[in-house]
Amino acid sequence: MKYGWQQWYEAFCVCRHCRKASIFVLAQATDPDKTIVHRNGLVKLTGAVNQWMRIEGIVSKKDDASVEPPQHLPQSIEAAFREGAMCLAVSCYNAAGTMFRLCVDLATQSLLPEGEVTGLNPRVRRDLGLRLPWLFTNHILPAALHDLSTCIKDDGNDGAHAGTLGKEDAEDLLDFTTALLERLYTEPEVLKLAKERREARRAEARKDS
Repeated sequence: MKYGWQQWYEAFCVCRHCRKASIFVLAQATDPDKTIVHRNGLVKLTGAVNQWMRIEGIVSKKDDASVEPPQHLPQSIEAAFREGAMCLAVSCYNAAGTMFRLCVDLATQSLLPEGEVTGLNPRVRRDLGLRLPWLFTNHILPAALHDLSTCIKDDGNDGAHAGTLGKEDAEDLLDFTTALLERLYTEPEVLKLAKERREARRAEARKDS
């Protein structure tokens, strides 16, 4: 339920023409007194269901995507990660690789220092395949991630330009992307929240003492 009144359903439907089935995701569209759908349920509604419900999508293989993005990501990066995971679930490996590469691209752009820096020319700033080695060389990214990062230059460019990625390539990109995002976003936020809880406990203890 959303908004305190909107009911959502999964409805198994069979086409009268082709006799093939689909599972639709339906959301309550309108209900002036907000009780008709609640009271009757989807099956007992009178008249066309379209009066009360709108189609939000269908249940398909894409919903098997079991890889959740790391926590505490910026919205744009989380959206790209979810799209990559969805593409991986339906065996669209080139598309998945491209989206995971986009996650890394977005995440590393903010790591670059401003102004003129030795070795950091416009091409290095623009090209992820050049940017990553610069970030590792200058110890901005942890060396522990270096070996995993080779998949971005090799597999990522293949996925974007040649369309040659396989399942293993896409999974390599997933592993590096996950590790990088956890290091840049999840771990710092988890530590920040833990510190805030610690400070709150100590403040409360001081009040009680």
